[in-house]
Amino acid sequence: MSEATEEIPGHRYNAELAGRIELRWQNYWADHGTYHAPNPVGPLAAADIPSDKLFVQDMFPYPSGAGLHVGHPLGFIGTDVYARYHRMIGRNVLHTMGFDAFGLPAEQYAVQTGQHPRKTTEENIETYLRQIRRLGLGHDERRRISTIDPGYYKWTQWIFVQIYNSWYDESAARARPIAELEAEFAQDKRPTPDGRGWCELTRKEQLEILADYRLAYISEAPVNWCPGLGTVLSNEEVTPDGRSERGNFPVFRRNLRQWMMRITAYADRLVDDLDRLDWPEKVKAMQRNWIGRSHGARVRFAAGEHSIEVFTTRPDTLFGATYLVLAPEHPLVDELTAAAWPSDVDETWTGGGATPAEAVQAYRLAASRKSELDRQENKEKTGVFTGSYAVNPVNGKEIPVFVADYVLMGYGTGAIMAVPAQDQRDWDFATKFSLEIVRTVQPSEGFDGEAFTGEGPAINSGFLDGMDVAEAKKAIIEWLEEHGHGEGTVQYKLRDWLFSRQRYWGEPFPIVYDEDGVAHAIPEHMLPVELPEVDDYSPRTFEPDDANAEPSPPLSRATDWVEVTLDLGDGPKTYRRDTNTMPNWAGSCWYQLRYVDPENAERFVDPENEQYWLGPRPAEHGVNDTGGVDLYVGGVEHAVLHLLYSRFWQKVLFDLGHVSSEEPYRRLFNQGYIQAFAYTDSRGFYVPAEEVEEKDGKFFFHGEEVKQEYGKMGKSLKNVVTPDQMAADYGADTFRFYEMAMGPLADSRPWATKDVVGAQRFLQRLWRLVVDEQTGELRVSSAEPSAEDRKQLHRTIAGVREDYAEMRFNTAGAKLIELNNHLTKVYGSTEGTPRELVEPLVLMLAPLCPHVAEELWHRLGHVDSLVHGPFPVADEQYLVDDTVEYPIQVNGKVRARVTVAADAGKDAVQAAALAEEKIQALLNGGEPRKVIVVPGRLVNVVL
Repeated sequence: MSEATEEIPGHRYNAELAGRIELRWQNYWADHGTYHAPNPVGPLAAADIPSDKLFVQDMFPYPSGAGLHVGHPLGFIGTDVYARYHRMIGRNVLHTMGFDAFGLPAEQYAVQTGQHPRKTTEENIETYLRQIRRLGLGHDERRRISTIDPGYYKWTQWIFVQIYNSWYDESAARARPIAELEAEFAQDKRPTPDGRGWCELTRKEQLEILADYRLAYISEAPVNWCPGLGTVLSNEEVTPDGRSERGNFPVFRRNLRQWMMRITAYADRLVDDLDRLDWPEKVKAMQRNWIGRSHGARVRFAAGEHSIEVFTTRPDTLFGATYLVLAPEHPLVDELTAAAWPSDVDETWTGGGATPAEAVQAYRLAASRKSELDRQENKEKTGVFTGSYAVNPVNGKEIPVFVADYVLMGYGTGAIMAVPAQDQRDWDFATKFSLEIVRTVQPSEGFDGEAFTGEGPAINSGFLDGMDVAEAKKAIIEWLEEHGHGEGTVQYKLRDWLFSRQRYWGEPFPIVYDEDGVAHAIPEHMLPVELPEVDDYSPRTFEPDDANAEPSPPLSRATDWVEVTLDLGDGPKTYRRDTNTMPNWAGSCWYQLRYVDPENAERFVDPENEQYWLGPRPAEHGVNDTGGVDLYVGGVEHAVLHLLYSRFWQKVLFDLGHVSSEEPYRRLFNQGYIQAFAYTDSRGFYVPAEEVEEKDGKFFFHGEEVKQEYGKMGKSLKNVVTPDQMAADYGADTFRFYEMAMGPLADSRPWATKDVVGAQRFLQRLWRLVVDEQTGELRVSSAEPSAEDRKQLHRTIAGVREDYAEMRFNTAGAKLIELNNHLTKVYGSTEGTPRELVEPLVLMLAPLCPHVAEELWHRLGHVDSLVHGPFPVADEQYLVDDTVEYPIQVNGKVRARVTVAADAGKDAVQAAALAEEKIQALLNGGEPRKVIVVPGRLVNVVL
């Protein structure tokens, strides 16, 4: 009989009872500050603070208006289980959660409705908090932060000023205050660009020189400009055909004055320090590839009165360079575009243009409408001849100069030497335009392809012939340097970080401009620079094809805010504020530091608190520790940008002496994803997944057969299941246990609501071991457990401790189920379960299912919460096996098994194996040729 039709016992653990228990304990934890983690100093300090600490952090969530579905809390529950276990073994655990609350969705909603983005965002935060509180996450809520709070972004702006007021000293390999650089100029320890003395320069000239060194600087940067939307777009917001994802407007690549971060100065440290981090190798590889450090040479090709510089990782192939290609944005394109076509020009080179200028102009316009991704991945190679030639320095040959969009200005020098025999892209281009192809590397035997990209001896390369690649590289670089045509160098794929957004809902820049357009940082006592109120949150839009329109961000309308009179130390003057805002990356670059000291009004983090929670481990631990958060958990989709930007900010702060940790996150763990089935009808429309029925391996929605798909969970797919729904139907603890039991935390897994009942039944059986369902009375005895019961218990304790420590929460859950099943079988029908067995089981359950564990612990007579332990410790005497089972192989196949004492010697094991009945039959009275005993594992008999 189902629970729906039978008379339900009054004290059965079901969703209704679970809901009451969970609310009661959530209120208790909040009222008692159970999860408060004390600091060494400041408002959150405690008199007695443990030296053994643990800082666990989830990746900053964005408070979406859609709320959570069951896939979102997977990592949050995982970190909570890990944190709870470590609290129970006595560690001081910092675990909290804040919100990365600046973002485009809230601004877009504001544009559509006129509602202030702050109101929308704060409402979304409340929804989010209600949902995660229902899950019983053990967060120190005193430390909760939001990037949109002026008290938080005051310090985001302050950090920007620190970066702005710094430069990277390559000789010292670290950032230094810009004031120290200015002192070097003033003391003639460093020459000015034109050789004049520092005191001979105007203040404007001095500031312009310093601006070229600053780690935050203004530059003409190529961006995706969308006049139809009036804003710059990220690459991800541009479709492959060069249009805006929102609105389908044309997008143009053009240069705009933007704030940049000189992250490239840290390229080597960002690569090298990856080796010191406990991160997944996949993520490290992604960061190395993004930074793209490569060794090669810069080579200069003379083109009339100009010199075209290229970077190549294969200078040994220089004799095979048969043409050059410039990116459409390259500054020399205009200079090298000839007045007329040469008389013998190939028509395919002209792009249909009557003159080179006409052809190049049309081609550049077309290229500006493509995204960088499309330019790189488009297999159809396009280009146009500039009408000019350059000279290959190694053989004096004149080679044509093309403009083509498969070359990007953002990598290398924005120009390449094309060696079609050794590069497939160049081969495709050369084939299309009938350009010469010269092999400079001997292909391997049997190679019948086009471009050969492997290694081999140099051919057709003059003095390099016969050399291997390494030897040829060294020789050609020496030749280039000796003859003044180039030099060996290191190149990076990494570009400086574009840091401006033409939007309203972001951190204002703490910068003002004087009447000469020179930038000045706002002093600390004037921070934060808060966002003004505006009537319209949308940027000014233009005709979709007006590529030359100038952006007009929403903040530019706040004229009373933009024009401001300030005294920056030299008397009141009129300044103009920056009308761009910072990207939302800014707030998430440093939030781990504010979690440490959220109530500090005097500084962004107290050094003593930072050292305690984030500082490097002492040298006696035998590691070259970087410091940082002890465990950082989040999705692999943030493997590059967020983590790279955070590492850059942390390293600057470390160089300037503001923090003791060189890295923000010493250990990183990427959780998997929860995926779900979705269903489409005959029209291809999604139907509600919860209303689909399965019959004989087919799926039906209101009688109509539908098609099953497997992928992510989302509102548009009509397959969303919310944690609120799961908690209401089964209880939060059941939901938590199911999510952790579905598989390893690092793996993606399919969601199946029907399987949640298995987790609920486990908790019901465990509840019945302790509580009588009919009376609610405790059914625990003081009886002595058997030796076998104790063995089962202590082996479970040992295994569960190891599983929790190694984040194997699914196997920890499986061990608890196994122990519970054993106890239910032995004691389920008795008057009571021995307390000696029940209490450790309840304590071990607590990290996974904290509410029901607290309730049972309380009913077992304990006054204090179990959040801070104790956690059971295994008794070693019960972990030793009395007997060992040996499989017996005969000529390589297992034919029998024998059980002997655990301390039996080889001779005793061999004798027992040969005496086994099946082995005796195979021997048939004879003797084995050989017997091999592998202690504790197997016996191998050779006949």
